[in-house]
Amino acid sequence: MATVNDRPYRAGTQNAMVILRRLLTLLASGAPAEQFTRTPEDASTEQLSPEERSLLEEATQTALEIRRTLEQHRKREAELAALFDTASDLAALRDLDAVLRAIVHRARTLLGTDVAYLSLNDPVAKDTFMRVTDGSVSARFQQLRLGMGEGLGGLVAQTARPYASADYRTDPRFKHTRPIDEAVLEEGLCGILGVPLRVGKRVIGVLFAADRTPRDFPPDAIALLTSLADHAAVAIDSARLLEETRSALVELNTANETARAHSTALHRAGDAHDRLTDLVLRGGSVDDLVREIAALLGGGLALHDSDGTEMARAGTAPLTPSPQGIAASRTGGHAVPVDSTWVCAVLAGPELLGSIVLTGRADLADADRRLFERAALVAALLLLLRRTVAEAEDRVRGELLDDLLTFERHGRRHDTGSLTLRARKLGLNLSQPYAVLTLDTDNEPRAQLFTEAVRRARSLGGLAGVRDGHVVLLVPSSEPGALAARLARELGQAAGALVTVGSAGPATGPRQLPGTYAEACRCLNALHALGRTGDGADIAALGFLGVLLGDRSDIDGFVERFLGPVLAYDQQRGTELIHTLDTYYAHGASLSKAKDALHVHVNTVVQRMDRVAQLLGPDWNSPPRALELQLALRLHRLNSHKKLKQ
Repeated sequence: MATVNDRPYRAGTQNAMVILRRLLTLLASGAPAEQFTRTPEDASTEQLSPEERSLLEEATQTALEIRRTLEQHRKREAELAALFDTASDLAALRDLDAVLRAIVHRARTLLGTDVAYLSLNDPVAKDTFMRVTDGSVSARFQQLRLGMGEGLGGLVAQTARPYASADYRTDPRFKHTRPIDEAVLEEGLCGILGVPLRVGKRVIGVLFAADRTPRDFPPDAIALLTSLADHAAVAIDSARLLEETRSALVELNTANETARAHSTALHRAGDAHDRLTDLVLRGGSVDDLVREIAALLGGGLALHDSDGTEMARAGTAPLTPSPQGIAASRTGGHAVPVDSTWVCAVLAGPELLGSIVLTGRADLADADRRLFERAALVAALLLLLRRTVAEAEDRVRGELLDDLLTFERHGRRHDTGSLTLRARKLGLNLSQPYAVLTLDTDNEPRAQLFTEAVRRARSLGGLAGVRDGHVVLLVPSSEPGALAARLARELGQAAGALVTVGSAGPATGPRQLPGTYAEACRCLNALHALGRTGDGADIAALGFLGVLLGDRSDIDGFVERFLGPVLAYDQQRGTELIHTLDTYYAHGASLSKAKDALHVHVNTVVQRMDRVAQLLGPDWNSPPRALELQLALRLHRLNSHKKLKQ
């Protein structure tokens, strides 16, 4: 049990505990430093032993150190938060002035100064001027301009290094000038810190923090203001780029509006040009072309050749083009007005191909004038195409076709390699199968038939020409018979007359083409002889006559064409329909004689012949079919005999 002498000790210990708890409470509440050294009313240090007093003093110093550390952390957090907010402002940059005011205000708040301000360099005036201030009360100071190297700010702008002065007015390190000193005095500034605003290696201004009393700026204050200056520099440079972009966009929009206005007119002219070009490429006539141009321009139009002869006219009476107008248009390269009309020369380079005259349009806007001039280009294209077809196409393609179909001329054979090369230059690959077709019609539409045949040959990738009084086509195809039937029908409709087409092939390589052409001619003659004028076919479609006329008689194909269903039936079921049909014809188409030769009942022969009729069709026993069937049966026996001997 404690004695009376223990009471002072216990009281002193209790006082020490109270003081320690108070120190912890002060730390937790962030109390000012002076409260840490104040003795609480409910505690006394007189009852403490020397060791306890020493311990409490040490605890108090430790608490103060902890408080300073916490205060530094809070200050650093506030600085980081300000930098973060500044970065956020930059990310959402909309108003440069607002961002710069926020940066200057944060500099003033974080450094605890009376004033903060920002100046920018003027590369034209070679000085720096106040851009944003916070806490300033002097109008003269807010409008101050500093020459490079003048004052603290001018020196920072010139050297790109931070400078600080505890009392600028008495600091001899800087170049003092009367305007600067008077403005600083009016604002009442003493301690000033300035850091450069840098974009890359270029200084664009200075950020300042200043007090109205003398003040030293430690390194951490300089570092903080430098970070804020870097953000301000980014904001200014970003705003400059945005402004340049906006200006460029404004200029671009203006240019776009101008281009759009021109584009509308050009699009109309280009669309008309495309339509007219398409018309020409589809094979439209000169009359079609003139009607289209007249409708597009809303007037009358006449097209003349270089001699002044009218070639086509639409919407206007006959007229004579003005030689002076043609000469002026040819010299200037544009349409010219002549006596309430417009005249434009139709040119192919320097060569005059003709002229077009527009009536009913005394005035032409620029867009319509360009459209009229473009119409002259399309007219030139049409005239060149007509001349090219007449001169080059007939000559080059006709000569090649003639050489391919003769293969030998004046006792000398053409070189196959040369023929193949010439054909390839015209887009023909003679290693592919080709069909030769000979076309015939009445004398009246022969020229129109040739024109249509040339067009069709070009679309099929082949050649067309005239030989031995017939129109001849050489086109890639492995089915000459079907192609001949289709061309007879389609070209007959185009020419307005019966067109007969004999075909042969397919032929591969130049050596086979002369014989194929001769076979096509025989096929054409056979079609006329058989009364099939206006039809198209190949040798194979002529039945037994094709076997007789063809150079490459396809006996197996002929047999298969006429007896194929019956042969397949016998092979699948083991019947004797072919033998029965052959015996039936061998005994004069007599059922009774056939049943005796076959040694079967007559009903059996009747049933077999009914099956043959089902397989070959109801007209199987008509005279033409019967002739072809008997020839096919003989050929079948011949082939069977050959196979047995082999």
